[in-house]
Amino acid sequence: MGIFDLFRRSSPAQPQAAIGDEVVFEDLKDPRLAMFLRSGLGSITGQPFNVGDALRNPAMFRAWSLISNVIGMLPTHVIHQETNEKAKEHPLFKILHRRPNGYQSSFDFKALMQGRALAYGDGFARIVRSKDVRSGKDRIVALLPFDQGQVRPKLTAGTVVYNVAGGQVLSSHEVFHLRGVTLDGVNGISILQQAWNAVSVALQAELATGSLMKNGTFAGSGLKTPNKLSDQAYVRLKESLADKEGARNAGKNLILEEGLDFAAYGTTARDAQMAELRKLQIEEVARVTGVPRPLLMVDETSWGSGIEALGQFFVAYALNPWFEAWQQAAERSLLDDDEQGELAVKFNPGALLRGSLKDQADYLSKALGAGGHQPWMWADEARDTMDMRKRDAPPNTMTGNSALPTVGEDADDKT
Repeated sequence: MGIFDLFRRSSPAQPQAAIGDEVVFEDLKDPRLAMFLRSGLGSITGQPFNVGDALRNPAMFRAWSLISNVIGMLPTHVIHQETNEKAKEHPLFKILHRRPNGYQSSFDFKALMQGRALAYGDGFARIVRSKDVRSGKDRIVALLPFDQGQVRPKLTAGTVVYNVAGGQVLSSHEVFHLRGVTLDGVNGISILQQAWNAVSVALQAELATGSLMKNGTFAGSGLKTPNKLSDQAYVRLKESLADKEGARNAGKNLILEEGLDFAAYGTTARDAQMAELRKLQIEEVARVTGVPRPLLMVDETSWGSGIEALGQFFVAYALNPWFEAWQQAAERSLLDDDEQGELAVKFNPGALLRGSLKDQADYLSKALGAGGHQPWMWADEARDTMDMRKRDAPPNTMTGNSALPTVGEDADDKT
C-alpha cells in the first residue's frame, strides 16, 4: 500500500477502519492522521510498528501480559456507595463479576479489553440491553467485544459517536470504551507504540545474536599461519568451517594443515556492549509500562525482602491508573444517571497488597482490639479482607477485649 493510498475516500456504505495494524484515513481532517504523522512510519531502526512484532520481545510481552492478566483476575464489583456493600441484586454485578457474554468469563473479557487498550490504545465492547418486563427499564444483558479495528470514535458536538465497519453509527450509550492516557480526549495512546523504538532496537539485537549463533563458527577466535595456504588447503579449510556452522555443530574439531594455528580471544568490548544494550532495553520497557524490572524476571533483588514493596509499587503506579480507567468507563457507560449517585464499580486489589500471613495476623489482631488497642474493625469486616464468608458472631475466644464491637452493632450504641 502506497502513502497516497492511506487517504483514499471510502464509500458511505463501507467506511474505512483500522484493520489489524493498518489504518486507512478518510480525509486530511481525520484526527488519527496527526497521530500517525507524529509517530512516524517506523522506528529508529527503520522497522515499521507492528503489535505482533512488539510482543515478540520477551520483556514487552511479559509487561503486557502481566498487566492484562492481573486486571483480568482481580474481582470487579458493583457496590452501594453509602454502605460499601456489594450490589449483588443488580444485573450488572453478574455481568462484570462472572459472565459478560455467552462465550467469555470475566477474566477473558477484562484481559482481552486491557490487552487491546495497551496494544492499540483502546478497547471497545458493544453494550447489549434488553427491556425488563417487571420494571419496564432497559437492563444490560451482555458486553460483546468488537473485532479489533472495527470501531472508530469521533467527537461530534461535545458527544462521542462510534463509527463501526459496515456503516453503523453507535452512541456512547451503546459502546463500552476503555482507554488510557490520551492526547485528544477520545483516542487512547498505544503503550506498545510509544515503546517501539526501544523494542525494535531489542529485536534487532536479538536478530544479530541469532544470526551469529546460526552462521558464526567461532566468536572471538581466529586462524593464523605464517605461510600462504595452497588452493587445495584453502578449499578443504572452507569445507571444514562450513561443517561447523551453527549451534548444533559447536564443539566439532577443525582439520588444520600447512601450519594453521587456532587462536581464541576473550570477550570483546563490542560483545559487552551488546549485552548491556539488551539489558538497557528491558529497563526502557519497564519505564514505559510501569512494571518494576524484577517483575520482568530481571534477577536483581532478593525476593525474600523486596517483593512486598515491589508489589505495592506495581499496584500504585502501573495498575491504579487502569483501575480508575475501568471504573469510570463502566460507571459512565453502564450505569444510568440515577444509579451513578447510588452505585459504583470497584476493583478489589486487596490480594495484591497483602503482606505475609504473620503481617496480616498482626494487623487484624490490632484492628480487632488485641493488645489493648482501640478496635476500629468489626469481625465480619476482618473476615471480608481475607475473602472469608460472614458469620453471625465471632468466636468467644477471638479476643478478650469487652469493648470489641460484635457483628451488627453500631459504634454509636456503645457507652
